[in-house]
Amino acid sequence: MTHDHDLVLRPTPAQTAAALDPPPGRNGGDLVVETLAGLGATTVFGLPGQHALGMFDALRRSDLRYVGLRVESNAAFAADAYGRITGEAAPLLLSTGPGALTSLAALQEAAAASAPVLAISSQIPTAGLGGGRHGYLHELPDQAASFRGVVKSVHTVRAQSQIPSAVAAAWKSALTAPHGPVWVEIPQDVLLARTALPVVTALDATPDELVPRPELTALAADLLARAARPAIIAGGGVVRADAAGKLLRLAERLDAPVVTTFGGKGAFPWEHPLSLQSWLEDRHTTDFLEDADVLLVVGSGLGELSSNYHTFAPRGRVIQIEADLGKLESNHPALGIHADARLALQALLETVAERTDAAAPRRVRALLAKVADRIMGQELTLEQDVLAAVRRALPAGAPSFWDMTILAYWAWSAFDAQAPNTMHSAQGAGGLGYGFPAALGAAAADPGRPVLAVSGDGGALYSIAELATARQYGLNVTWLIVDDGGYGILREYMTDAFGQATATELTRPDYVALAGSFGVPGVRTSPETLEADLAQALASPGPSVVVLPAVLRMFAPTHLG
Repeated sequence: MTHDHDLVLRPTPAQTAAALDPPPGRNGGDLVVETLAGLGATTVFGLPGQHALGMFDALRRSDLRYVGLRVESNAAFAADAYGRITGEAAPLLLSTGPGALTSLAALQEAAAASAPVLAISSQIPTAGLGGGRHGYLHELPDQAASFRGVVKSVHTVRAQSQIPSAVAAAWKSALTAPHGPVWVEIPQDVLLARTALPVVTALDATPDELVPRPELTALAADLLARAARPAIIAGGGVVRADAAGKLLRLAERLDAPVVTTFGGKGAFPWEHPLSLQSWLEDRHTTDFLEDADVLLVVGSGLGELSSNYHTFAPRGRVIQIEADLGKLESNHPALGIHADARLALQALLETVAERTDAAAPRRVRALLAKVADRIMGQELTLEQDVLAAVRRALPAGAPSFWDMTILAYWAWSAFDAQAPNTMHSAQGAGGLGYGFPAALGAAAADPGRPVLAVSGDGGALYSIAELATARQYGLNVTWLIVDDGGYGILREYMTDAFGQATATELTRPDYVALAGSFGVPGVRTSPETLEADLAQALASPGPSVVVLPAVLRMFAPTHLG
C-alpha cells in the first residue's frame, strides 16, 4: 500500500551528479536566474543598481533574454504588458530603495489589472535588516512595507538556500487567480556571495485553481434560465482567464445581451447581435442594465468606471463571479461566486437550461441607436474620425496600449478591440506613462506582430527615454502621440468645474525631431492623413513615432444628473 507521505520526488542520476559537482563561479544571483529558467521564464525586464549587481552578473551565465529600460516604473509597465500578453509571470529585476520605490506606480496598475509581474529586488545587506538605522546606501526601515499594500504577496529571503523556494512561491502567487504582481527581496550580500548549492532544476509552482462551489453555480444557472430580461457585464477577469469563448456560448444559450467593461474590451464580439459594446459611461446603457431582472457580472468588481461613476443601481438579482475576494459584493449585494471566470462559466454551461428571447437583439439595437444619437448631437466628428482612422490602420490581431489620454477615453467606449487580450490601458490605477513602455513589453513578448502605443503629449513625456530602449532592441512599436499642448482631460475637467484651467499647459518638444535624435523615424500627421501615416508606420519594422497635433474633446458625461 502506498500512502501520500511515501511519495517522494527522487533525483535522477544526472541531478545527483550536478548536485555533487556544481559549476564554479556561481553566486546567489545565479540561484535567482536558475530558478526563473526552471519555472519557464525566458525574458526578464529591469534596470541594474549597485545592490542588485549579483543578479545582473548572473544573467550573462544564463539563457534568459534581458530587456533593460531606462526608468524602473517603465520596466514594470513593460513587464505588466508581457504578463498580460503571454499569461506568464514576467520577471522584473530591480535594485534597493529608490529603484524599488520607482516601480510602485506601475505595480499598482498591474495589481488593478490583475497582470502577473514577478518583481525581484535587492535589499541592504543582511546585517542591516530589522529596522535599525545603519546608514547603508538605499536603506529603508522596512522596504517590504512599501509594497504590501500594492502587491499580492511579499517574500523576503535571508539566506541563499531560501531563494529557489521564495521565487517559486512568488511565481505561483502571481499566476493564481486573480493574477497580480508579487514582490521578492534578497539582501545584497546574499546575492553576491559565492554559492556551492546545486544548480536549481525541477520546480513545481503550479497555480492553484479557484473552483466555484457547485451549489452556487447551480442556483445561478437556474436564475438565468428563468429570467425574463437577463444581461451580462463582462470584465477584465474574462480576458485574464481566456474565457471569451465560454462567455459567447453562454450568452447565445441565454439570448442575454452583453456589455464589456473597459478592462474587458474584446471579451465579446463587438458586432454580435447581443453586443451592447462598451458604452458604460452612458445613462441609456445604465438604464438598460438596471432593467435586467437577472444580471450576471463576470470578472468585474463594478467599480467606478464600470458603474457609470457609481450611479448604477440594479433593481434585479445580481450574480457576481469574481476571483478577487476584495471585489466580491463590495459594491452591490449579489449571489457572490468566488471563482476563476473560466471555471465558473464552464460550470454554468454544464448546467444552465437554454432560453430563447427573439426580442433581445431588437432591444440591443434600440439601445445602441440611443447611444449613437446622443453622441451625434454633440458635434464630435473629429474625435470619431480620428478613432476610426486608428482602427482602420491597426492590423487585425495587433495589440494596442493606451495611456491616460482623451483618445483612450473614447476608445474605452467606442473602439472595437476585435479580439480578446488585444486592447490594454492604464484604466485600472489611472496613472500616466503606461502606453509606450507597456507596448515595448508586448513587442518583446511577440516580435512578429506590430504593436500600437497611444499617448497624449503629457503622458509621452513620462516615457520619452524609452525611445532609446525601443531603438536598442529594435522593438516593433509604433507610438501615436496626440499633441494638444497640455494635460487635455484635466484642462476639460477644470474648465467645466472652475471656468478656467490651471497648471495644465505644457511647453513640449518637437516630438518628430526628438524621435530622430534617438534614431527612431517620426512623422507629423493630420486627421486627414492619420490612417495612411499610421498604417505605413505599423507596416515598417522597428520603432516609429507618429505625432498628431490635435485638440480633442470628450463626449458629455451622463453621471452628473
